[in-house]
Amino acid sequence: MDLKSILNKLKNNEMDIEAAESDIRSMGYVPVTDIAKIDIFRKHRTGIMEAILAEGKDPHDVVEIAKAQVAASGRVLITRLNDAHREMLQARFSSEELEWDLHSKGVVVHNGTPVSMTGGVVAIITAGTADIDAAEEARMVASEMGCETIAIYDVGVAGFHRLVNEMQVLREKKPDSIVVAAGREGTLPTVVSGLMDVPVIGLPVSTGYGAGAKGEAALLSMLQSCSVLSVVNIDAGFVAGAFAARIANRVSEARNTKSQE
Repeated sequence: MDLKSILNKLKNNEMDIEAAESDIRSMGYVPVTDIAKIDIFRKHRTGIMEAILAEGKDPHDVVEIAKAQVAASGRVLITRLNDAHREMLQARFSSEELEWDLHSKGVVVHNGTPVSMTGGVVAIITAGTADIDAAEEARMVASEMGCETIAIYDVGVAGFHRLVNEMQVLREKKPDSIVVAAGREGTLPTVVSGLMDVPVIGLPVSTGYGAGAKGEAALLSMLQSCSVLSVVNIDAGFVAGAFAARIANRVSEARNTKSQE
């Protein structure tokens, strides 16, 4: 039963308040056999769409969850795929239903339903090419949340002039938020935050070796930043992209409201 049906029953005295409250509280998820309960109202409740983390899941289960989510909302993002997941998805969906991103090991499964664009703009920047996988995961999430994305890759502080050359692009595109992915010493988010007047989300990446390897030095560096930025966990591209898109979408909403006054 959907929300409109419950409210109509309540209006027509076919249901009392307690029963309506109970039914409403039980809404918002769809059971998928005995393996999952997908949260189909998450986007409406929080502004962030439901997604499937494939890592650790059986390929058959990933397919069944994807089918249920597509039936409910038209699109679903799947992250952290392995070869077995990819093969199973290719066997169960047509090529027209799959939008792959090989860098991020992600895919969007859809039934032709387009993304509803919000007007939000998110920039995705990496220090090096080794940081692109995590950055692309963030970009896919922001795109699925309706944002235009700007990708600027391989502009780390080892060659600072590369970033300087891209600053004009950033100023022209006027992003509402910026994700900066960096490994090793993780300096780039601090630099970008010191140059731009929009929120910056630091995304530490598990590159580097020796002391502080696997993103630990990058994480600590970003947490100690002297310029103001937010920081997500190591390799947490989904969280970085979702947070950036949430900011951008709220900014866009405010911008549209102001233009109508």
